[in-house]
Amino acid sequence: MRVSAKADYAARAAVELATATDKPMKADRIAEAQDIPAKFLESILLELKHAGIVRSQRGPDGGYSLARPAEEISVADVIRAVDGPLANVRGDRPENMEYAGAAEPLTDVWIAVRAALRDILETTTLANLRDRELPPRVAELARDPEAWVSLGRIRGSGAASGGGRGSQPKVSNAKS
Repeated sequence: MRVSAKADYAARAAVELATATDKPMKADRIAEAQDIPAKFLESILLELKHAGIVRSQRGPDGGYSLARPAEEISVADVIRAVDGPLANVRGDRPENMEYAGAAEPLTDVWIAVRAALRDILETTTLANLRDRELPPRVAELARDPEAWVSLGRIRGSGAASGGGRGSQPKVSNAKS
């Protein structure tokens, strides 16, 4: 799965809004807190508003807030609001793909990919992120050192490198 900058920014902005419990947050405060370009954030917030994830309030005490409790908004909801379906193949739904011959099982692979994405993204809420309490399955997957290894284009080609966090172990992709 490729996470677009738009989806990443939308998730970060939504989690930031989940931390604001007393009054709406100004877009510039969200942009500064999450290092998101302000103009890009404005369009993202508008899309989140149209999807019913955020609401806006005008005036001196105005700004943005979540339209529903953070416990009711999944990361999948946020991604779908700005990028559309979680998984598609050449712009179409996986179940609409038909392949002939040896490639026929690919439809099932694409369906399984979508199911795996849903398993993670639909069960992880903004409240989970805000509270730093990931669902058990998500936390388990994230703790696996192999999950932090980038395999590049060819598995085992030596293109592997450690994940983006310094606190995570760097693991060789060589199997013993």
